[in-house]
Amino acid sequence: MNDLRSARIRLYVEQPLGEGQTVPLTGDQAHYLFAVMRLVPGDPVLVFDGKSGEWLADVVEAKKRAGVLVCRENTRPLQLPPDLWLCFAPIKKTRTDFIVEKAAELGAARICPVQTEFTNSERIRRDRLQAHAVEAAEQCGGTYVPEVADLQKLSDLLDAWPEGRHLMFCDEALVGAGQALGEAPKGPWAILIGPEGGFSETERARLRALPFAHPVSLGPRVLRADTAAVAALTVWQQALGDWG
Repeated sequence: MNDLRSARIRLYVEQPLGEGQTVPLTGDQAHYLFAVMRLVPGDPVLVFDGKSGEWLADVVEAKKRAGVLVCRENTRPLQLPPDLWLCFAPIKKTRTDFIVEKAAELGAARICPVQTEFTNSERIRRDRLQAHAVEAAEQCGGTYVPEVADLQKLSDLLDAWPEGRHLMFCDEALVGAGQALGEAPKGPWAILIGPEGGFSETERARLRALPFAHPVSLGPRVLRADTAAVAALTVWQQALGDWG
């Protein structure tokens, strides 16, 4: 227990974990643990792989750009988030990073950047956004890391929409209307947040015609896209998620 309390660092690793399992570190991980955080052999580290929960591990080898940990005991089971996607139009770089980080913290299972008619950003670095999701899970105590999907057109996303998944369509045209989720069913869901310029009339008409879409208002004020993502995740989690 003392080792668990003294473990100051949580680290996501991609290899499967288990009692006695050795965990080779990447160069960046080794640099962080040994050059930045000054860990030495024998120090405890908490690790998770997104599949088998959280493990207490010990440093057994520490070099400048390499190192090895050994798993000792399972400290927390895997906690999966609800089957919820966050679909959003990328905005300015740091604010897109913020959306991904908060989605990981608030319990999105998958993060889907989408290209709408008014999206300002036409390209994203998926690997960079995935790294932000990993960092958020490490810092907030999560045991699961949501996948960040490749950027795709909103029309393509809707064309291939999976059967049985409901869509919480956050429509800025409903500001102040008080339209919420109401008696919406549980099950697989997605949240859709538009770009800074809002949805086009064509997009809004298509979304409103979809049988699986639930248009909602996020209150009496127009929210920035990054604020809207946090608000929408909170509304959904309180109504249908695992916060209850």
